[in-house]
Amino acid sequence: MEQPKAAATAAEKARLKTVTGFVVSNKMKKSITVQVERLVRHPKFGKFQRKYTTYTSHDEKNEARPGDKVTIISCRPLSKSKRWTLKAIVERARGSEVTAAPAVTPTT
Repeated sequence: MEQPKAAATAAEKARLKTVTGFVVSNKMKKSITVQVERLVRHPKFGKFQRKYTTYTSHDEKNEARPGDKVTIISCRPLSKSKRWTLKAIVERARGSEVTAAPAVTPTT
């Protein structure tokens, strides 16, 4: 007797990774490039260094803009380089709000 598949087991949830970073590029269709920063301690001198990793992630609605702080989550491979999906936009970049153009009324 087979049990119905649960939404996500504890093992599956442990495999899903989330990271937070900044959008560097959104020039592709339904894709964004996210730069994630981490601090790494130098083995000899002990000073912390900033290291960056860029991830290509899927943005279904094309809503992320460069400079936005976003959270991405790991997923199945979607293409050659896309293994992440946009989960949420944590913070919008200043000046990136999309505004509608003013309506033009015809004059006679």
